[in-house]
Amino acid sequence: MDKVAGTALDAVADVPDGASLAVGGFGLSGVPNVLIQALYERGVTALSVVSNNCGAMDSGLAVLLAAGRIARVTGSYIGANKEFARQYLAGELEVELIPQGTLSERLRAGGAGIPAFYTPAGVGTQVADGGLPWRYDGTGGIALASSPKEVRDFDGTEYVLERGIRTDFALVRAAKGDRHGNLVFNKSSRNFNPLAAMAGRVTVAEVEELVEPGEIDPDAVHLPGIFVQRVIALSSEQAADKKIEKRTVSS
Repeated sequence: MDKVAGTALDAVADVPDGASLAVGGFGLSGVPNVLIQALYERGVTALSVVSNNCGAMDSGLAVLLAAGRIARVTGSYIGANKEFARQYLAGELEVELIPQGTLSERLRAGGAGIPAFYTPAGVGTQVADGGLPWRYDGTGGIALASSPKEVRDFDGTEYVLERGIRTDFALVRAAKGDRHGNLVFNKSSRNFNPLAAMAGRVTVAEVEELVEPGEIDPDAVHLPGIFVQRVIALSSEQAADKKIEKRTVSS
């Protein structure tokens, strides 16, 4: 039951080229930066990433993106990541953009063993009708576009069928975790981390504070250890290394 790995490199040692990854985080909050850096150091490439966004400020997944290690992104927000936009428009990166709520539910459904579900989000748009550009040809044309999805009427309202997401691995960051893999997340880092963890067939969690089993009140557990296979404990310096995307101060 002790799931603690020695180092971040040990924890991701079996992630191969071409693997699919669900990665937690919301903006710069709750991003598993140490595990991402370990993947970078290992030289893993051609990754298919599922994450709300793809890093920012040369942090998080932006490290792998800038190095050309990511082949495909499923997400809901490009944001101010200029390199992400450049690679996408240049035809270097395949991108599936989907509504943010749909992304979170696709991850949760995959982790819960639900193959697909119906949602009204995206009905009447290219999300349902197809034609969203997944890859450009580098000259402004579309090399690959999304296909139409099934749309069905329920009680007079149309819903589009969306597939649950499962990935080979998941990387997440928690504020606290025990040796059994039970995790607690802090504020907005809870938005996507538990869902990403559920979607991974092998989930690796970096935790800011590692405690012994029983030290976390069962009612306080946000994600049970059944979804987590490996845990690494961050150093105090790693735990404190948190960037701010947009700093706002009073006058």
